[in-house]
Amino acid sequence: MDCLRDWPEPVVRVQSLSDSGATTIPDRYVKPQSERASVDPGDMVGIPVVDLAMLTDDVANCEATVTAIADACRQWGFFQAINHGVSPGLMRGAREVWRGFFHLPMDEKQRYANSPKTYEGYGSRLGIERGAILDWGDYFFLHFLPLCLMDHDKWPALPPALRYHITALPSSSDLLRLACLRCRRLESNLNVHACAHRETSDEYGAALTKLCRRLLRALSIGLGLDAACLPVAFDDEGVCMRVNFYPRCPQPELTLGLSAHSDPGGMTVLLVDDHVTGLQVRKNDSWITVQPVPDAFIVNVGDQIQVLSNAAYKSVEHRVMVNAAAERLSMAFFYNPKSDVPIGPIRELVTCDRPALYRPMTFDEYRLFIRKKGPRGKSQVDSLVAA
Repeated sequence: MDCLRDWPEPVVRVQSLSDSGATTIPDRYVKPQSERASVDPGDMVGIPVVDLAMLTDDVANCEATVTAIADACRQWGFFQAINHGVSPGLMRGAREVWRGFFHLPMDEKQRYANSPKTYEGYGSRLGIERGAILDWGDYFFLHFLPLCLMDHDKWPALPPALRYHITALPSSSDLLRLACLRCRRLESNLNVHACAHRETSDEYGAALTKLCRRLLRALSIGLGLDAACLPVAFDDEGVCMRVNFYPRCPQPELTLGLSAHSDPGGMTVLLVDDHVTGLQVRKNDSWITVQPVPDAFIVNVGDQIQVLSNAAYKSVEHRVMVNAAAERLSMAFFYNPKSDVPIGPIRELVTCDRPALYRPMTFDEYRLFIRKKGPRGKSQVDSLVAA
């Protein structure tokens, strides 16, 4: 990916634009009329809600749950998962740790500024096209697996509460001695607190990886295959996360937090704010605003599972609205196949009546599209359709 060396223009942090108090947004963020979100979402039919309480590691004996998951992924490409086995306390803790990062002083966040070569770190745009219309959001991207890509040194190390405590210390000369004493005490605990911050993200990543493995086995059975068939493509899986931060926007009707797209990877497990809506899912010709269920995950199929399933499961376009009154944070956990092996329809799903619909491509090649072009609907997966 050496062609992705640097951003084509200076990066502007959307949060800085929001905090400036401006009453209008720059032209770079104004979407064409046809791409803007509807102010009135209209159709309020919700995406399916699937109870995973009975989905054990032995997924072959969980017929009703497997059927519910498979039906949701065939008909919607999305569902909300409840009773999924991940601690609500861990979910809330991870969300608040990352919310704290985005409320750090800008110079602290800039230490983690990313580049388009890997996207790892603190970013504010997807795609490297000069002059592109941008989305109203910032993010932090990090890797969990494979272990050779995970680098704790690139993760925010210091929890916000500790950073604010240090920066709030008095600076006047008569209190300098007290300030230094308090700093030394804090410094002695620095490694402990940094580890605690990283351990929260590590624990969250491990819990969601386990959940994704269970869901993948269920999806495999839902295709009429052995539970281990679909996971074969995910040996040495790639696991990463993008934490999205959508600041308040003075003209939300003109822009989007994230443009319409389908996810390029295998499966996405999304944790959103319970109290601020924003995600919209395309259903036929309508956009459905997702009403989050408290302590649920929103799960969706990515392009790679659409390809592997020979379009039995659908990756579906979705987008994110922004809000004038409230910020919004979401944590998108991506579970992806091995990146250097060509991905095509599973052999058992290819028949004379239903030939292979897609030509093979490695995930390394595939994800270059969104890294270069940014979110572009379903144009990338459509480009793989076999002639």
